Amino acid sequence: MRDYYTITELTREFDISTRTIRFYEDEGLLAPIRRGRTRLFRHSDRQLLKNILRGKRLGFSIAEIREIMNMYKSPPGEAAQLRAIVRRVGDRRQELEQKRRDIEELLRELDAAEEACLTRMAELGVGQTARAE
Repeated sequence: MRDYYTITELTREFDISTRTIRFYEDEGLLAPIRRGRTRLFRHSDRQLLKNILRGKRLGFSIAEIREIMNMYKSPPGEAAQLRAIVRRVGDRRQELEQKRRDIEELLRELDAAEEACLTRMAELGVGQTARAE
């Protein structure tokens, strides 16, 4: 395991911009060691960044990520953090499932509208060149 990572190494590893890392630093989520103008990230900072990015992929806001991270730092620690994550993942899953139901309903409505148009076009003897593929 390495002692330190540079900002450039982390941007390459996680395919993110230096601006993103600086944003997380400004938000108080990361606190690298500074040597002059150089930022040196410890292994723990790298792991935090990995968890922040995972949280973002799951749809958590910066405030939610900060709350979970703060729970880990203070008692009751990891157990509370895990319960919070499970609760938030469940909430996010419900939101996404509702969006899926909404999209499926919208697609059914679009199919019905398209079919009605095609039927009417056939009745009028109009060609179907305008049909979307």
